[in-house]
Amino acid sequence: MDPVPEMKRNRFPSMNFEAEILTAPHDNSELYVIPSMRSLTAEEYVEAFKSFLDHSTEHQCMDEFNKKELPNIMAGLGNGKSTINVLGVGSGTGEQDLKMIRILQAAHPGVLIDNEIVEPNPQHVAAYKELVNQAPDLENVSFSWHQLTSSEYEQQVKEKGAHKKFDFIHMIQMLYRVEDIASTIKFFHSCLDHHGKLLIIILSDSSGWASLWKKYRHCLPSTDSGHYITSNSIADILKRLGIEYHIYEFPSGWDITECFMDGDLVGGCMMDFLTGTKNFLGTAPPGLRRQLQEALCQPECSCKKDGRIIFSNNLSMIVVDS
Repeated sequence: MDPVPEMKRNRFPSMNFEAEILTAPHDNSELYVIPSMRSLTAEEYVEAFKSFLDHSTEHQCMDEFNKKELPNIMAGLGNGKSTINVLGVGSGTGEQDLKMIRILQAAHPGVLIDNEIVEPNPQHVAAYKELVNQAPDLENVSFSWHQLTSSEYEQQVKEKGAHKKFDFIHMIQMLYRVEDIASTIKFFHSCLDHHGKLLIIILSDSSGWASLWKKYRHCLPSTDSGHYITSNSIADILKRLGIEYHIYEFPSGWDITECFMDGDLVGGCMMDFLTGTKNFLGTAPPGLRRQLQEALCQPECSCKKDGRIIFSNNLSMIVVDS
């Protein structure tokens, strides 16, 4: 009788347990190893985020805010100056930035706009620059990019010892990845000029994300390295800082139906985005995978519409006064 092959151990860390998987070969030829769980790289995050955008109404939700609320906000900027200074923090590939710039142009025809961008991802910076190069209607707008994280930019500004002041600063869906959220908000608020506005777009406490993070956090892997933060947490920080703000709530949904289809590539990519983990469905312990899929189906996280599973992605637009 052939000897029983020696078993190898493969550890899978998660937030609430560590499973040890014993892997034996199917044909007794050699042992195989299941890859361990790991966080997404910057490049992998870009791909996973694209899958999220393709199946969610996130940008349409922001467009609603741009249409209904932003023109009035933009009209009050600049205080009659010949140049309006704008700073985008974590601007990504720039689609939302350029939409806001055009609203600003419409509110202040003929005024020069000096637009600075802080974005650490080189792929995003390259895509943003290409978008600007293809735009025919940005003659009175200047662009300068800082390929830095928000904390690196803050450090650079403090080392120079001179604060440039901005009339409009926006931080769209980026506070999940900063080291110190309160100090980041405090710093960029200090960069506002008189009558300036800081726009923070963050997930609402009415979103499925909030329920998932608060009630089902044990279902998420430790490889998800972002902050679990929603609008109420931001409001608490602003209150402690003594800063006035107004919150606008807008509904948004994310079709996650494919996340429940075995072997579906799109569903796998969306689960990677949701967990911040590379190949989550292929590397997570079955128990963790099952727990998360069950949590996603809970009524406080999602609803069924025309046979599809729609995860609540509601957003809060927080407009902060200088």
